[in-house]
Amino acid sequence: MKLLFVASLTLLTLSYLDQVDSSAYDKIVYHSRIRAKKQGPNMCALQQVMGTKKKYFSTCRNWYKGTICGKKAVVLYECCPGYMELEGMRGCPAASPIDNVYGTLGLLKADITKRYSDISKIKEEIDGSGTYTMFAPTDDAWDQLDGTARKALEGNVNNELYNALHYHMVNKRLVTKDLKNDLKLESMHNNQGLHINHYSNGIVTVNCARIIHANQVATNGVVHLIDRVISAVGSTIKEVINSNEELGSLSAAFNVESTLLEKLDQPGHYTLFAPTDNAFDSMDREVIERVLGDQTVLKAFLKYHLLNSMQCSEAIMSGSVYETLEGSNIEIGCDGDSLTVNGIKMVLKKDIVTSNGVIHLIDQVLMPDSAKQVTELVGGSQSTFGDMVSELGLSAAMGAGTQYTLLAPLNGVFTEEVMSMDQRLLKIILENHILKLKVTLSELYNGQLLETLGGNFLRVFIYRTAVCIENACMVRGSKEGSNGALHLLTSLIKMPKTTMYELLEADGRFTVFLSLMESAGLTELLKQEGAYTVFAPTDDAFDGLTEEDMTLLTNDVNALRTILLYHFSKGVFLNGGLEGGVTNMIKTIQGNNLQVLSVNNSIQVNSVNVPSTDLMASNGVVHVVKTLLYPGDLPVGREELLLLLRRLIKYIQIKFVAGYTYREIPLTFIKRIITTTHIVESVPEVKVIETDPSLIKVTRVIERQPTVTKVTIEGEPKFTKVTRVIESASSDGEIEEITKLLGEGSEGKVIETDPSLIKVTRVIERQPTVTKVTIEGNSTRTIRKKPIVKETVIKEDPKVSKIKVIEGDPTFTKVTRVIESTVASSDGEIEELTKLINEGGPGITTITKVIKKEPQIIEGPDFSQITSFKDNPDLIDAESERITKLIQRGGSQKRAAVRRSPAGMKKRVRLVRHHSKPSQ
Repeated sequence: MKLLFVASLTLLTLSYLDQVDSSAYDKIVYHSRIRAKKQGPNMCALQQVMGTKKKYFSTCRNWYKGTICGKKAVVLYECCPGYMELEGMRGCPAASPIDNVYGTLGLLKADITKRYSDISKIKEEIDGSGTYTMFAPTDDAWDQLDGTARKALEGNVNNELYNALHYHMVNKRLVTKDLKNDLKLESMHNNQGLHINHYSNGIVTVNCARIIHANQVATNGVVHLIDRVISAVGSTIKEVINSNEELGSLSAAFNVESTLLEKLDQPGHYTLFAPTDNAFDSMDREVIERVLGDQTVLKAFLKYHLLNSMQCSEAIMSGSVYETLEGSNIEIGCDGDSLTVNGIKMVLKKDIVTSNGVIHLIDQVLMPDSAKQVTELVGGSQSTFGDMVSELGLSAAMGAGTQYTLLAPLNGVFTEEVMSMDQRLLKIILENHILKLKVTLSELYNGQLLETLGGNFLRVFIYRTAVCIENACMVRGSKEGSNGALHLLTSLIKMPKTTMYELLEADGRFTVFLSLMESAGLTELLKQEGAYTVFAPTDDAFDGLTEEDMTLLTNDVNALRTILLYHFSKGVFLNGGLEGGVTNMIKTIQGNNLQVLSVNNSIQVNSVNVPSTDLMASNGVVHVVKTLLYPGDLPVGREELLLLLRRLIKYIQIKFVAGYTYREIPLTFIKRIITTTHIVESVPEVKVIETDPSLIKVTRVIERQPTVTKVTIEGEPKFTKVTRVIESASSDGEIEEITKLLGEGSEGKVIETDPSLIKVTRVIERQPTVTKVTIEGNSTRTIRKKPIVKETVIKEDPKVSKIKVIEGDPTFTKVTRVIESTVASSDGEIEELTKLINEGGPGITTITKVIKKEPQIIEGPDFSQITSFKDNPDLIDAESERITKLIQRGGSQKRAAVRRSPAGMKKRVRLVRHHSKPSQ
């Protein structure tokens, strides 16, 4: 048994080694022997096209289809080349006798070639010594020859017939493995060339005549039977173009692009599908003028008719795709005896062999995509889109001089619901399927923004096996035209209008999820710009969750963030972008991977069904899940949390590791903006004037051209401002205040007391010059110039006093230092000088301090008789100048000098009580 196995293996090995050196023809004959082995030794299986005499050692593709060139083929069994039958025995057990070339013609039943060899005296060469290769036409091949040409040969046997047969001969022995593709042999007729082509399907041709029975070895050479009579070749493709009467229009076009025409006059191996004059006449005149008028388009047009290989008609047994010199592909096939190009029967005359290739005459012009207008790229599968673009007047905007890109949905996208939409709305939708620039498939990249005809911007997402634009993914079939490109989409593009946060909030099914996001400080992730994917659990995922459960989840921030961030991934992952049939690993912001499987246009994440996908937002995409997700390899360290998660998460068994704690996840992906404002004031002038109680306080603040510097810092702030106001009252009811602003919280605090103080605080920013007057008391009048007060708190009722620090966006930290100097009169009136200097820097927590200096006595005129400053501007200016000088000269003194009041004003001196400074 072992010996039998070794022997079989040896035979297989030797057989394989023998095949290594064999040609494509030899291999296909070998496989034909295998197919016919049941018929007896040395039998070969062939296919014959029904209704014809054409027989082929067929390829597997044609064998199993049972057709050749689209026509039904029947199977025949014949002796393989070199073998013959013996009467009464199965198969072909005998090897054919070896004779010279002349005798071998008789064995192969090439009787006409043998007879012509006799009368032309070729017999004297092929019947004697030497070594020859003869490509011998069969009798059928001679019968197919033009009658006039054949009579001419028979009428001059010593010259014409002799030369014709010599042209079928080479003065050396060449078997099929020696007949390499694109080989040029020198014939025995004036060394004129013979063009050999050896194709991968096993077909071997000589000047496009097919070898139908090869390698019949003779004592003085070898004979190959061919299916047609060949004639001498002398002209190049250029010479044929310029001389053929049917190719006048093509010749004119090539002469415009002369560099290409010159190339066709050089040695090479080309195939030209040459449109006849009738083919050009059938073209639209406007199209012809556009093609001929653009050198680039014309060059692409002509190159699209050329192959950089020699494709003979007899080598084409089924459809095959070939690349043209223009760079695009065309499919060459056959339908019976007719050649087809891109599935269309258009070849009028086949196999015009030249010295550098072959020409096939066609009755239609081939138009490459690169020579077409963008609107001409739309094919049958997108015809509805093309019709709608035309009907809504959008095609008129895409002229020849401007570049565009069409994002064309397939016909199935245009359902009855879509087609019944208001045409104005449908036009807006379709405008978002037309880009203002020509963008080819190779130019698209992830994160790219594409401007549409409607003025919107579309995002591009690149995946391993897909390219998507917003929610719509592409299918194969992209085309590039002269002024645009075409990409095919699986759905209509839907422009996102909201962020993920707004989408989830408006949906109404995600209230618990949003609440947990807020508790974890992650809400900003749903709002900020970017590209994210979230598998958002609905409220159903938290069914049965109690307040105690919520407290348990929110108490451990690290645990809550770990769970929530496992639902997020950086990048937009669409259903159409996932590779089908395999598990797509998507890394989450938490760090572990989600396992996403896409099958039959639906997806599963961690084996959990996703009922709704591809909810597009301006900053990402939302996929809906009905259960909470959790990393399978992440343990839980607290039993109460484990029990809660096991109630919520059913699809996995969560592990318990006592004492395990969740690591802190840095929130570097949260893009917070902190604005710090520096206000540098140049010598502010402050005037404080006091009089009787009917006028409590008049404050005029004049600022000179402040310099403002703003610094924006991104990142997570470590501190947020908290304001604490501490008040203490002296024995006579006067109030001493210390305001401390410490960076300890996220919102202002309000402390209420029973003070007898009415306090006005103004914070003035940005405007370089502001004049402000506030009159308080029984009546209040405020004159403002471009009010810019950020916050004002005024309380006139002495029974209620509330000082409240109101802050804006908690993501902003404001740096403010307030230094106040307070002067009190004997009746408890307060004079306040407030200086607000905004300062700080990036990453600095703002601290606001109120520092009370030693009281000063500043005399002021009696304004009890004045009803308005407006009536006496000179008095205001004079008094302002006086107090300004007083402040500049004695601002640091413990007691200000007493000056005389202006004429007409009563002088009042007030006693000032000194207060002890409270600790800070």
